[in-house]
Amino acid sequence: MDNRDISRESGTVGKDIIRNIAESAETYTNPDGKKYPVINLKAVTSISQAQRIAARDVEIAALKQGITPWHYLRNIGTIGMDGQIKLLRSTVAVVGAGGLGGTITELLARQGIGHIIIIDNDRFAEQNLNRQLLSTEKNLGDYKATVAAKRVKDINSAVTVTTFLKKLTEKNAHRLLNGANVVADGLDNLPSRFAVEKACRDLGIPYVYGTIAGFIGQLMTIFPGDTGLSCIYGRSDSLPEKGIEVKIGNPSATPAMIAAWQVQEIVKIITGIGKPLRNHLLILDAMEGTADKIKLSG
Repeated sequence: MDNRDISRESGTVGKDIIRNIAESAETYTNPDGKKYPVINLKAVTSISQAQRIAARDVEIAALKQGITPWHYLRNIGTIGMDGQIKLLRSTVAVVGAGGLGGTITELLARQGIGHIIIIDNDRFAEQNLNRQLLSTEKNLGDYKATVAAKRVKDINSAVTVTTFLKKLTEKNAHRLLNGANVVADGLDNLPSRFAVEKACRDLGIPYVYGTIAGFIGQLMTIFPGDTGLSCIYGRSDSLPEKGIEVKIGNPSATPAMIAAWQVQEIVKIITGIGKPLRNHLLILDAMEGTADKIKLSG
């Protein structure tokens, strides 16, 4: 089952919309006394509905005029208005909507990624409650991707969501990931990760890999020309289905720790601000309180 919720995007914004945005602007004064024009959610929604264009287009048009939607006010100091526009125009695919993927999806929605593709055919079970942000006692048995899509809309109605209630395989990976600017790893097995990596290479898409086990997690960003997963795991034809996390488990904080870093990598890739973790593996050990960055060689 595919569920596509693609809002109409005009591509161009007329003078009436620009005028409506300017008339709806408010003034925010920061603690230093500097004033900034901002626009609130109610005004964005009203203009979107009245002019029959996507709320995302209204937000982009506002940012182009130097008017910041309140939702992104705390983003601007780090990525600027141009960076926020790039995020709103971007598409990120999240493969897996569990411990890693659910948190990644939540943070991407708050950051203002314009289009999020969520791929997962699994349903929430009781053993997910300890670590999966989107799992609750009330939604046990529900599809993770469906719950994630609703959560995105609750957080940021300007974000477009596409859900695929499918398991990503070598056969369908190209179709499911096509159109994404970046792919985020929310998976729990190595064969699927290698399938995603191969598809990303073929499609020319950066892949932000992450995995967790116990108090430890690791991640890196793999561009199509990078060596990637084989540097860590060896050949893809001799991989175990599951890793050590099956034995030692995953406490609540570990997926959040790695997912947050993965989202920062995605933001760096899309905005061009900062240096992605290419050809380096970052290992975070919460038990020992250490972070190790290991250079990989092909």
